Order: sequence, then C-alpha cells, then structure tokens
Amino acid sequence: MEGFVEGYDFFERTSGSSLAAMMGDAYVERVNTEIDKLLQDLNAFEGFQTNVNALKGDIAEFWHSNTFNIDAVVKGTKNRTYVERSHDFASADVSSNFGKEFGLKYYKTGADSAKQQAKSVFERFKEYKSQGGKDNLEEFLDKRGLNDLDLVLNDPIYSGQIRIIPKDQLEEATKWLQRKIIEEESKRSDQVERYKETLKMLRDKIEDDKGTQSIALGKDEAEELARLAKEGKITDKTLRKLGISTEDLVEFEYIMRQAFKSGMTAGTISMVLKIAPEIYKALIYLMENGKLDENQFKKIGFAALSGGAEGFIRGSVSAAITTACKAGVWGEAWKTVNPAIIGTVTVIVMDTMKNSFRVATREMQSRELVQELIKEMFVSTCALVSGGVTQSIIEIPVVGFMLGSFVGSVVGSFVYNIGYSAVISFCVETGFTMFGLVEQNYELPNEVMEFVGFDVFQYEEFSCERFLPEEFSFEEFKTEDFELEGISVGFMRRGVIEVQRIGYI
Repeated sequence: MEGFVEGYDFFERTSGSSLAAMMGDAYVERVNTEIDKLLQDLNAFEGFQTNVNALKGDIAEFWHSNTFNIDAVVKGTKNRTYVERSHDFASADVSSNFGKEFGLKYYKTGADSAKQQAKSVFERFKEYKSQGGKDNLEEFLDKRGLNDLDLVLNDPIYSGQIRIIPKDQLEEATKWLQRKIIEEESKRSDQVERYKETLKMLRDKIEDDKGTQSIALGKDEAEELARLAKEGKITDKTLRKLGISTEDLVEFEYIMRQAFKSGMTAGTISMVLKIAPEIYKALIYLMENGKLDENQFKKIGFAALSGGAEGFIRGSVSAAITTACKAGVWGEAWKTVNPAIIGTVTVIVMDTMKNSFRVATREMQSRELVQELIKEMFVSTCALVSGGVTQSIIEIPVVGFMLGSFVGSVVGSFVYNIGYSAVISFCVETGFTMFGLVEQNYELPNEVMEFVGFDVFQYEEFSCERFLPEEFSFEEFKTEDFELEGISVGFMRRGVIEVQRIGYI
C-alpha cells in the first residue's frame, strides 16, 4: 500500500507538468503545421505556365491568408481566413470567419494597384465590352445581381472589402487616391465617394480587431515567390528569409501566454488529483459514521489550495521551457527534446530546490535529500518508459501516455521500496556504506552505556520550580525483597536509526 501511495503522489506531482509540457509542444506543432500549409500552397503552383507578373497576385492571396492564420495560432485566437479562388463578379479573394472580406491587387505601380481597387461598376462594364462582351448595360447588371442602374454605376466593384496592395506601394497608392479625390471634387462629384471608400479600406496586410495580422508582402517579393513556386523550389529557408519561422514568430510574450494557459490546466489537474484521496476518505467516513467530518473538509480545502498552486507553478515552468525549446529559441538542437522529459525534470528540479532549502534550514538531512532525488529519478524513469509504451499502444494523444505514466509511477515506487529495503539490509549486515550514501554509526546508545555502568553525561537543563501543596499520607508497611546477584547477557543488533543511517538498536 505504501508503494501505491508514493507512486500516486509522484504521479500527482508530475502529471500536470507533463501535460503542460505536452501542451507547449502541441502549441508549437500547430504553428509548424500552418507554416507547412503555406509551403504546400505556394509550391502547388509548380509547373504553371502563367506569367510571373500575373501569378504574383495568386501567390499574394495564399501568402496573406496563410500568414494571418499562422499569426492567429501564435496568438491563440480562433479567427481564420480562407482563399476563395472564385472568379465571380466582385467576389472576394480572401474570406474570413470574423465577418470581413479582402480583395488583393498586385499591379506594377502603386497608382495602378489603387486604380484597380477603386474601379467602378461602369468601368468594369466598359472593360467587358472592349473584350467582346455581347450584353448591354442592363443585362450586364442584371446577371450580376445589380438592379438599380442609377445607384450602382459609380460604386466601386469591391465595395465593403478590405483592399490589400503591396507594402512598397501603399504610400504611392495613398497619395494617388488623395489626389484623385481632390480632382474629382471639382469635376465629377459623383466619382468622389468610390475613391474615398477605397482610401478608407486600403491596407498592405490582412488584419482583424484582435491584433492578428498577415505579413505584408512587396511586389518584388511576390514576383520572386511566384518564380520559385513555378519551379517548386520554395523551401523552409526561403520562408525563413521572409520572417516565417517559429524562432521569429513565437516571441517571449507568446511563450509566457502559453505557459500561463498550460499552467492553469496543470494546476486544475493537480488540484483534482490532490483532493481525490481526501474526498475518498470523507466518503468512507460518511458511510461508516453516517455523517461528515468537519476536519476532513478542511483537509480537502487545503489539498485543493496547495495542489492547485504547486501544479500551476510546475505547469507554467515546464510549458515555458518546452515552448521555447520547440520554437528554437534556444537553438536548433533543442527542437527535438521530449516534452514529457521536460515535465518530469521540471518537477525533480523544483522538488530538489525545495528540499535543498529544507537542508539549509536543518529541517532535512542531506542524506534524505539524496535519497529523495534518487527515488524520484528511478520512479520518473519507470513512468516515462511505461508512458511511452502505452502511448504506442493507445494512440489517443496524451491519454495513453498519462495512463502509462500512472502505472509506471506506482510500479516504480513498489520496485524502489523493495530494492531499497534489500540494499539497507545488505548494509546492515556488511557495514557497506553504499559509496557514502548510507552512514554507518558505531556509537553505543546511552541506554547501553548506562546499563554497563558508565556515567553518561547529560547537558544541564533549566527547569522552573513548581509549587506543590503539602500532602498527608498514611505510613505503609513494606516487606524487603531479596534478590540474588546474577549476570545478565544482552545481545545488541544493528538496524536503521535514521534515514540512511545505520547504528546499534
């Protein structure tokens, strides 16, 4: 039973931090998944015969949509964008789940891009006719769901959409629109509104209202990506040059945000595991006595408080370390570290720090600290091995590992206790010190020294005098006892007198 309790206690301390570490790992994995999707979407243009000047607009659509989604994962929001690939009249290039639509124009100059973004319905009709269109104006509008001829002709085609253009053209496009507004106010006032609306909606990146945004892309960069995409040569290195990597995107702020989020989860799990035995004891008491014990409820509350607080700290630390490692903040070599190992090592290190403080304050002996460290390392190894085995059998993420970790913790505690007892017994019999981990004490106990006739020195103790009232007692007749002098023989044996300390008992 002792082994089960110790194994459960170890699992309670490590489960939250291990889960938090896995959450940190999963967080970085989600970021990498979105980066991989961008890579796949861009290289999907391999073999296209489209001219680079025309293809750069398609490249920009996937770039802005995917980099926005990457940033959304990094910042932990649920907002997402989608490339529509629709050729319908005035259709958005990129839609979203937060109510905004986006249209992209990547033309030669800022003025050209702004002009295309501000194009009116009537201008689009004239283009249609110049390209050989047969419908008259009314038919053209009717087929596109535009029925009010007098009101829609001067409206911008992309009214209501956020207009995205190359980042290096934004200043030029803004000046061009401002100039057009001034010109049209004195010439054709009915044209002014579409230029104002375009200027208001003009951006160089996709943004939402929560600070999530895509990465602005210049015209030359879009053309270079288009050229590489046609050859299927866009690689991780290509994206890294443009700021797309976990090292660049997962900043310290987001690491800590993820750490606190994981820490809250870890704290909750630790609290549940901590109070579960106390609730069980309370139920047993209720069944046996027909009532609840007030003190038991106090224990439940204290367990919840201490378990949740410690779990939060362990979980936050392990999640922060894991996220930083997986994101490559500490170098490429640390990206392959196992999150379960980080979670376990975090607990061992924090327990060792706590025990070291207790040694410094003389609440614990150094031998006890060493024993606790060795025990935790052994049990944690069993938990990690068992967790890895069950995870390969039960392929449900986290669940398989946690179940195996629990079994490994309990089994490891049983095995350690059995092995520890055997080692201590061997040390008792042979005087072996286990390379200094076990202390052999050969001093005789004070009781034995007094028994053989030695005067045992005791430190003087100060005691206060107490007032005792006088008492009267009757005299009693007592017989004298006669005892023969004899020789008494006692056999001493050695045993454990303190933690990892052997002496005469």
